[in-house]
Amino acid sequence: MIHPKTELKFISNEVGYGVVATDFIPSGTITWVLDKLDREFSPLDFQSMEPIYQNILDTYTFRNNKGNFVLCWDNGRYVNHSFNSNCLTTAYDFEIAIRDIHPGEQLTDDYGYLNIPSAFRGIDEGTRRKIVYPDDLVKYYKVWDRKIQKVFSRITKVDQPLKELIETDLWKKIERIIQGEETMESILNNYYNGERNFDPPAKR
Repeated sequence: MIHPKTELKFISNEVGYGVVATDFIPSGTITWVLDKLDREFSPLDFQSMEPIYQNILDTYTFRNNKGNFVLCWDNGRYVNHSFNSNCLTTAYDFEIAIRDIHPGEQLTDDYGYLNIPSAFRGIDEGTRRKIVYPDDLVKYYKVWDRKIQKVFSRITKVDQPLKELIETDLWKKIERIIQGEETMESILNNYYNGERNFDPPAKR
């Protein structure tokens, strides 16, 4: 489930629609949680579907560390890619704002950690990275871990509208990590090391 203080908005002809903040979302806020309405499809499920459904799943899903396709039931599926994303996923089936997000600003992910099946060229944002590769998670997980760790302690300090979706045991684990009693698990845990399609990067 996507953060409630967001809305779907047309961004541009090149990007299409995106998810923007309707209110201030401070760093450390949980911006998305995998919930019971999100659908998960195995590769076999995908292969058995007609092309029209495969195209939908190819466009709107990410792959988890089992290689299954996860389809968000709400506007979470419209969150766009950025090489300098303001949200990052964690090893705990939720995403977190790694910096303050202001009203009207898009919520963005780095698709490099979403186990994409093939590379694509992103919109030029003036960053050194220009292409998203299937194995970016292996290459950049330490960088992303540091960004998550920098704001992880704020999880219990800021308002969390999605807290009710976090199971009690997981919330206790978050508290132990913040207190230094446990080590935060790496974003690398999300990596799916399955068969890959290394076609030449397509413009997206």
